[in-house]
Amino acid sequence: MYMENNDSYDLELAKYIWSILKTQITIFMSWGIEPKSMKVIEGGLEFHCQGFKHTGKVQIVLDEGKDLFEVHLISEDGKKVKTIEDVFLDNLVSVIDENVEKTEDYEKRISEEYHIIEL
Repeated sequence: MYMENNDSYDLELAKYIWSILKTQITIFMSWGIEPKSMKVIEGGLEFHCQGFKHTGKVQIVLDEGKDLFEVHLISEDGKKVKTIEDVFLDNLVSVIDENVEKTEDYEKRISEEYHIIEL
């Protein structure tokens, strides 16, 4: 019986996760992603972001038994800040956005950060 190489399996998973993230590319880019930080990890994809709520690593891993995702937020010093389990494919971007970027005063923060004047 042929067993698939884990490296190529992880690469395919990372590509799959990336294909989900890029369906909402403007939201994804709002997290302050460092493209060079994107890398394949065991069971998924990792990248560094600089969101309003979280700056550090985000790991997205597929829980194959449940066919759902886990999202791990990791601080700059490598400590796991939060784990969000049982994330459905169609909620993946919004769940990450809520934990990385979206604040109560999001519109105001965007205006201040980018010096946008509301008319």
